[in-house]
Amino acid sequence: MTGPNGRVVLITGASSGIGAATARVLARRGMRVVVNYLTNTEAAQAVVAGIEAAGGQAMAVQADVREASAVENMVERVRATWGGVDVLVHNALIPYAVKSFQDMTWDELGGKLDAEMHAAFAVTKAVLPAMTAQGWGRIIYLGTGLSRRPREGMIALGTSKAALEQFARYLAQELGPRGITVNVVSPGPVESRIADDVFDDTTRQRQVAATPLGRLAHAADVAQAVAFYAAEDNTFMTGTTAAVNGGMAMY
Repeated sequence: MTGPNGRVVLITGASSGIGAATARVLARRGMRVVVNYLTNTEAAQAVVAGIEAAGGQAMAVQADVREASAVENMVERVRATWGGVDVLVHNALIPYAVKSFQDMTWDELGGKLDAEMHAAFAVTKAVLPAMTAQGWGRIIYLGTGLSRRPREGMIALGTSKAALEQFARYLAQELGPRGITVNVVSPGPVESRIADDVFDDTTRQRQVAATPLGRLAHAADVAQAVAFYAAEDNTFMTGTTAAVNGGMAMY
């Protein structure tokens, strides 16, 4: 419930990139932030320290979001400290193969699809009881423009995120009567280590040239869209997808 300490937001994969940027934005807006991470304790603690130095409240919790028991333990730890999770931002990036379908094995495609949905299923199941009990909640999933606009080599990511987006719409329909909104933020290419891994410089320049706003997204651009969906007064948007791509694709 809202109190002097603000809503509790759980952000998966929040030690770097979009997750860390979102943690900082939501902390500035008065939320108590749970910084979930998989392996990089130092980076997660640095995000927490930065938030606390700016006067916010944050805690770092390690958990592999693909494992239901780890997720349940994480949410229980949050509950013991701050109470139930009010806002879920599911951002954790599950590893995937970058290759053509011709060269891909079923384990690479099916494994990514299974892990993507297993993680979304586990974190959503874990936070729903508290949201349902109070009749209020915000769930935001991070998608990708690749789920609608294919790009060479990205079939595993694009297919799995397309499944996640449809999952979100079904949840939005089911959970709306409980006061819980469910939305997707769908970034285009983001200036980050991940983009550097996937793009060579020629490809990157081509992507920039195709973007009316003249650059790739920054993590903070995506975080602002997440914050919009997470806001207390954003009460009548659910089942939607926000494209944060600088106009690269318009739909």
